[in-house]
Amino acid sequence: MKKSIGPKTLIYPNPVLLVGSYDEQNVPNLMAVSWGSICCSDPPCVAVSIRKARYTYNNIINRKAFSVCIPSEKHVNVADYCGIYSGKQENKFAKNNLTEVKSNVVDAPYADEFPVVLHCKLREVNDLGVHTQFIGEIVDVTVDEEILNEKGIPDIEKVLPIIYDYGTKTYYGIGQKLIDSFSNIKR
Repeated sequence: MKKSIGPKTLIYPNPVLLVGSYDEQNVPNLMAVSWGSICCSDPPCVAVSIRKARYTYNNIINRKAFSVCIPSEKHVNVADYCGIYSGKQENKFAKNNLTEVKSNVVDAPYADEFPVVLHCKLREVNDLGVHTQFIGEIVDVTVDEEILNEKGIPDIEKVLPIIYDYGTKTYYGIGQKLIDSFSNIKR
């Protein structure tokens, strides 16, 4: 029997994403978000939801661009740090010894240490209430060569992305492979 627990922001898994942006003085910032996902395939787009009070909010509004970095499990402490502290008070790149790289295609920074980076130009802004959803058109994806499989696609077992459980406020790794998709198609 199911028990109602009321409306909650629960969905599993929540990816841990680090959104890169520049402020008005060209200081780079990284903000951890767990409310983000691919939202369109043509054109390729990603959506991230951010509160208006966050430092990153105005950075994205002003620059019309952002990056989405996918950190590996070995960066879980950096990701947590970027979710706790504000770029208003400190440079999170410098504080975490991250290498700032300016995107070649959009006006946003990313950390070279993270294996996958989506370079996004702001396409749409949706005021949803407490959060604003930013939809970024993905104009390029850059990846560390050593995480690519034989088809030239990132291998999740080499990326080792982090997921977040909002209910328990806990970070997890991806776990083991279960089955290949489309394995239940009758032939």
